Amino acid sequence: MKHSLQDEEALFEAARQLKTSAQREAFLTQACAGDAGLRRRLDALLSANEMADPFLDSAARSAAGLMHSNAARQLAVEPPDEQLGQRIGPYRILQAIGEGGGGVVYMAEQVEPIVRRVALKIIKLGMDTKRVIARFDAERQALALMDHPNIARVLDAGATETGRPYFVMELVRGVRITEYCDQNHLDTRRRLELFIQICSAIQHAHQKGVIHRDIKPSNILVTLLDGVPVPKVIDFGIAKAIAGRLTDQTLFTAFEQILGTPAYMSPEQAEMSGLDVDTRSDIYSLGVLLYELLTSRTPFDARELVQSGLEEMRRTLREREPQRPSGMLTTLHGPELTATAAHRHAEPPKLISLMKGDLDWIVMKCLEKDRKRRYETVNGLAMDVQRHLNHEPVAARPPSRRYRLQKLVRRNQVVFAAGATVALALVVGLGLSTHLFIEERKARQRAVAAERNEYALRQQSELREKIAQMALLINQDRFDEADELLSRVPLQQPSLEGAAVLRSLGEWHACDGHWPAAARRFNQLLQMDQLDGWDVVTIDYLEAGPVLIELNDRDGYERFRQSAITRFANTTYPVADRIVKICLLLPAGPELLRSLAPLAATTAQTFKDADTGPQADHFRAAWQCISLALMEYRRGDFAQAESWCRRCLAYAEFNAPRTATAQIILAMAGWQRHPGDGPRAQLALGRKAIAEKFADGLDHGSAPNGFWFDWVFARVLQREAEGLIGGTAPESTVEPK
Repeated sequence: MKHSLQDEEALFEAARQLKTSAQREAFLTQACAGDAGLRRRLDALLSANEMADPFLDSAARSAAGLMHSNAARQLAVEPPDEQLGQRIGPYRILQAIGEGGGGVVYMAEQVEPIVRRVALKIIKLGMDTKRVIARFDAERQALALMDHPNIARVLDAGATETGRPYFVMELVRGVRITEYCDQNHLDTRRRLELFIQICSAIQHAHQKGVIHRDIKPSNILVTLLDGVPVPKVIDFGIAKAIAGRLTDQTLFTAFEQILGTPAYMSPEQAEMSGLDVDTRSDIYSLGVLLYELLTSRTPFDARELVQSGLEEMRRTLREREPQRPSGMLTTLHGPELTATAAHRHAEPPKLISLMKGDLDWIVMKCLEKDRKRRYETVNGLAMDVQRHLNHEPVAARPPSRRYRLQKLVRRNQVVFAAGATVALALVVGLGLSTHLFIEERKARQRAVAAERNEYALRQQSELREKIAQMALLINQDRFDEADELLSRVPLQQPSLEGAAVLRSLGEWHACDGHWPAAARRFNQLLQMDQLDGWDVVTIDYLEAGPVLIELNDRDGYERFRQSAITRFANTTYPVADRIVKICLLLPAGPELLRSLAPLAATTAQTFKDADTGPQADHFRAAWQCISLALMEYRRGDFAQAESWCRRCLAYAEFNAPRTATAQIILAMAGWQRHPGDGPRAQLALGRKAIAEKFADGLDHGSAPNGFWFDWVFARVLQREAEGLIGGTAPESTVEPK
């Protein structure tokens, strides 16, 4: 049998991964199948690989790609092209941090025009063939299309003096997601919350027309941002464009060449039958990742897949049904199951119970052999996981009896063929007329169901098209046209894209002072925004609250803050202070203050880390002082409220609306203790800054200079302070301590 060059490369890589010579011997005997020439070439490559210096392992692998070249008859190992301290453009190499495919990744320092640490990826010496360069360029262009907080950003691109292409991306300091979850003993809920963020990133890539095709734990790193874990998807090195082309060079998958990692590879990706790989291949890989996050195992053991040989591996992925996650857990031995449960902060029986039902169904829907039975989009998968977390019915369901029967028939064709012959004779002899009647009724039912399904799909497609149209209008600053179109579109199902449109239009109305329209858009946003992360959702609440007060909708604000407390009551996120602050923009009764007490305690705890921790964030700490000051003022502890305000004002980093807010709370607390000129002077300072801002007009703003809603928040408190210090204090709900 003639083997292609790519097939031999795959065999070499698979054999090189095996730990013992006995395993390698068994693998080569089966894989070469009597092809003595192939066996000699693979033995020579493996021998050269063992003799080479470990740090030059990549050069030995490069020789595998040149084995049919006259220049590569003598396997030579060349020294690496890049040295520590070497300059490539404006970047100085500091150290190698990884390698894969045809590229080496270095940590480098950008020296101009700004100084920062970056990741620099460059094609390895000896691997700069047309095929590798095309794949490398594809990764560069795929990443350049992305703009998502959970995808590593591309910063720059170029070529070395020798013409080898490189690109520069955000340096992600983190560990693979499975290691992070196990090291920190994350329970199932927190693992699923991280998984939803990953789904958001992959959905973004799909919307940009790119399939990742190699989703696995090592390509998803978790880094800490202000003490909060943030997953980052990296390595689009074998990404495939859904529409159009990623490079000017032809990027194709050669016959018998496997792109991807076997344990995470979809059946159609492994089969290589000419069936085009689409976004549902990534959904399969996400299902494997979710399986591993839940059980610490993959559906099929990675080592067994490699050792079984190429054909057996493909057959396994195409035909063998994986165990459900709960079933996998029950097969683990005592110590293994105990350790797996401990990593998830649960007892073994409880962990198995958690897997049964929704999670089993969601995972197995992702792992369907027939891709038509998987989720249609990654958003659909993320929404089902979120429904599970919200204790709502999920879209995934156990396979029907008819589907299980079809599977059973395929596995036992001979037995069923004989039985079918007998059954057919009985049916023909005893019930032909009944059979025809039943089939006719089923045909009518199928026709009705197909018509309903077609109508639903057509509606979903039209809705997605209108949302995309609104997003385009917003990007062109044609907000009025986008808002008019939105008024004719029924947004009901949670959607990241729909939430982004509502958020932009709500901000546009608010900055123009159109409070009724802004309130309407933000109310829709809070109903729809079920998929964004906690950081985005809490900002949405900061925007919606002041709008309701500017509209003078006190009843609406009361319902708003009750819903905010219900939604975030048990959160331990570092942004609990945002919920405390937005719920206390108006006076609060004792019951509401008791409900906010746990969130205030979380704020006080995270303040310590933000103020003095190893990664101190004084910007966040200063805002947390505002929330704690407002909490103490509403409780009636005016001295403590003054203390928090002065602590906020002591930070060197200036933020105009935050400073004005601190001065106003300080004025109210001081007046409650000792009425006089001091509180009046503080109020005057805050009032002056607010008046100047609103005279210039509101705009979107920024974190360092303050957002529009920060200024509206400050103005609401200013009105309360003027009523108090002017002698007409609003009705108080607490007694001063």
